[in-house]
Amino acid sequence: MEPSAITEILDGRWAELRRTVREQLASVDYREASDLSTAEHRTLVFDQLHALAKTDGPRLGFDREYGGGGDIGGSVVAFETLGFGDLSLMVKAGVQWGLFGGAVQLLGTRRHHERYLADIMDLTLPGCFAMTETGHGSDVQHLRTTATYDGAAFVIHTPHQSARKDYIGNAARDGRAAVVFAQLITDGRGRGVHAFLVPIRDAEGAALPGVSIEDCGRKGGLNGVDNGRLAFDHVRVPRENLLDHYGQVDADGTYRSPIDSDNRRFFTMLGTLIRGRVSVAGSAGSAAKRALTIAVRYADTRRQFNRPDDAREVVLLDYQSHQRKLLPALATTYALHFAQEELTATLHELQSATEPDERRQRELESRAAGIKALSTWHATAAIQTCREACGGAGYLAENLLTTLKADTDVFTTFEGDNTVLLQLVAKGLLTNYRSHFEDLGTLATARFVAEQFVGMVTERLPSIGRDDADALHDRAWQLRAFEDREAHVLDGLARRLRRAASGDADPFEVFNNAQDHVLRAGRVHTERVVLQAFVDAVERCAEPDAKRLLDRVCSLYALHVINDDLAWFLVHGRLTTGRGKAVNGAVNALCAELRPHARTLVDAFAIPERFLDAAILREEPGRQDAQWQHDQATNR
Repeated sequence: MEPSAITEILDGRWAELRRTVREQLASVDYREASDLSTAEHRTLVFDQLHALAKTDGPRLGFDREYGGGGDIGGSVVAFETLGFGDLSLMVKAGVQWGLFGGAVQLLGTRRHHERYLADIMDLTLPGCFAMTETGHGSDVQHLRTTATYDGAAFVIHTPHQSARKDYIGNAARDGRAAVVFAQLITDGRGRGVHAFLVPIRDAEGAALPGVSIEDCGRKGGLNGVDNGRLAFDHVRVPRENLLDHYGQVDADGTYRSPIDSDNRRFFTMLGTLIRGRVSVAGSAGSAAKRALTIAVRYADTRRQFNRPDDAREVVLLDYQSHQRKLLPALATTYALHFAQEELTATLHELQSATEPDERRQRELESRAAGIKALSTWHATAAIQTCREACGGAGYLAENLLTTLKADTDVFTTFEGDNTVLLQLVAKGLLTNYRSHFEDLGTLATARFVAEQFVGMVTERLPSIGRDDADALHDRAWQLRAFEDREAHVLDGLARRLRRAASGDADPFEVFNNAQDHVLRAGRVHTERVVLQAFVDAVERCAEPDAKRLLDRVCSLYALHVINDDLAWFLVHGRLTTGRGKAVNGAVNALCAELRPHARTLVDAFAIPERFLDAAILREEPGRQDAQWQHDQATNR
């Protein structure tokens, strides 16, 4: 089968855009950055960013009224595809057009759009997204930077060192303005976190009065991005610089908002910025695809050790152990790709709608949190596996994997720490009344959840310990296994939290002591969502051969997840001991069945060849076979 048949399915709804971005990437000046200094790498990436600004990609996510493309899903797909190349460029672009530009568009109003969006789109105004503080990363609601209205302007102030804005992309060198998140204070009353557009540099690049800028210095990866620290010493900005879609301050200091609750307003505001989280998940998937393509191509040609009855050495990918390293990771990458595609389509639909659907928005936020967590953890694990699968050669910078490993490492903690994100997923699962959580802290959340579940027991599903040989490959069985595990884990979590309402336990301690269970609930739910997305994609496939191949890849993903969590299925009586042993055997059999198709599956990612120029892939095809034949002929 030609890889293009699978590529067509992978490209999906935005196929034409994906092809266009890949072509543009292939033409952008690219240089492997492992031998560049920090300054050289930053200069190269900023030059590439300017070249990117001349294409249509950066405009996709902005309103047509201001010169944008009006294609929200397309903008996410474009960022995702940038992940095939230098991830510093992807992050830099994400900061400029996703975070900075997205905040101005989604949190601002018409006057901000008319004044700033055109300059943001064409990179005349490079900017930063200044949310994270040294002392507050995940806990954004309690940031310490203040924005006090004094009757004429807002005074932006960093009260102490832990309130400085930290790790801010574009801040150290290139940013001229920042969207600063701060506690709004007017009439002596705090109104919660709001966003302000704050100039930080003049036209010559010097820091403006009252603005302190520090360089975070060299990082473990992504050194083409100029991360910096910002602090403000009573910096005054006009009242109009408040991005006031969700809250306005009149000239006399009167505060107005369409949302009365400070907490609900805060979560609504953050929910609109979900595009960045979705983009990170997609870019992590692109990095995993690139690593797997390198490792599978290498394993398909590299030989090591000979059979006892054959002097010719064995191709690495013919070893079962090597198949088990790479092919389940490849199947997981496919599964996450289809889940990402579904997530992007939902994001596009909701953010393109004229009337917000609050319930579906909350569902989207939960799903984005879970998929981002699983996608970035998977990228970290898959790239490490690929590095090991390439042996010592994988550790050489010229073979690209170490750079990929370094650049993706931070993905697990930016745009939301993965542990916190899975907690958010579990929180959404625990009750059908998720809106009640918006005004509750940890203690109240634990008590509320417990009260809601008093006397409730999730209906137990029948055992799935079937003994016939075909059971493991039955799609309905696989889905039922994932659904049953999710229901049981959620029920168990509810039972643990129920103790908080009894009056004899500290609700915080009960909730805190159940964190392992909370995280498991978030993970197993998301794994079920991912499997369902893969199943749906296979069902949509019209080309018979492609459908049969993807069906086997889908089964490998499902059985690999079950095998990894086999202890749970055995302990909870969901699998007999014999069937549990059979799961591992089924994974081995599927790996062997898919081995002849491994090259097709990675080539279907259609990664531009310039981004696969690893030294270990430059050997001519058949060179090792030719060497073997020569050795035999000369009796060596």
